[in-house]
Amino acid sequence: MAVGIFDSGLGGLTVLDAVVRQLPQVPFVYFGDNAHAPYGVRDADDIFRLTCAATERLWEEGCDLVILACNTASAAALRRMQETWVPPDKRVLGVFVPLIEALTERQWGDNSPPREVAVQHVALFATPATVASRAFQRELAFRAIGVDVEAQPCGGLVDAIEQGDEILAEALVRSHVEALRRRMPRPEAAILGCTHYPLLEKTFRAALGPEVKVFSQADLVAASLADYLRRRPEFLGPGTETRFLTTGDPAQVSDRATQFLRRRIGFERA
Repeated sequence: MAVGIFDSGLGGLTVLDAVVRQLPQVPFVYFGDNAHAPYGVRDADDIFRLTCAATERLWEEGCDLVILACNTASAAALRRMQETWVPPDKRVLGVFVPLIEALTERQWGDNSPPREVAVQHVALFATPATVASRAFQRELAFRAIGVDVEAQPCGGLVDAIEQGDEILAEALVRSHVEALRRRMPRPEAAILGCTHYPLLEKTFRAALGPEVKVFSQADLVAASLADYLRRRPEFLGPGTETRFLTTGDPAQVSDRATQFLRRRIGFERA
């Protein structure tokens, strides 16, 4: 009954931590493609190829359901995977859906026409590849009208987080928030559109100010996954063991993951 969690690096551990709290009885297999991180500077075909390879590895671990806990992969590869590649007995889901459900206050299965929502000015902080895909704006437009989204590509931020350079990461957050505010001085809401960014949520909140509602993905994804599995328990795969896999150096990745989650995490080579 294992579920797969995939990210290009360590950011997806923020999602893993939340889903483990929500679903303590479910074993999870985490796959970090650390050897090829970051994905945010790669082209769409490259992201698709790498994401498919990681997903197949998680299927081998008995994970019939795989969560792309990576906004870049969700933006650049997920739709193509679902339409052309994923077999009927498997499911691959992304992390945009729970965010848009929360922002528009409507369930994903609600197929009524787009309508006005309470929030009109939204700041999106994401990787360059996620911003370039415009996937968030496309999915939002199916459900809401009149929402102005200003996207800020946060170059260098994932690298700084992965390298553990907290001073540089915080400086980059302040710089990116300042750059966005020059184009959108008064956002009502901010989307942290990368699973690495919750590690710096306090810095984002401080830079944005208390009047901006910040949407962070981990808890939203966890609640959405729990609801999905209640409705579709057949996609709890045959896997039974919690494991942590990486394409990078297991010892190095384990040390960084332990710093991320403040508990010991042991990675194996994928």
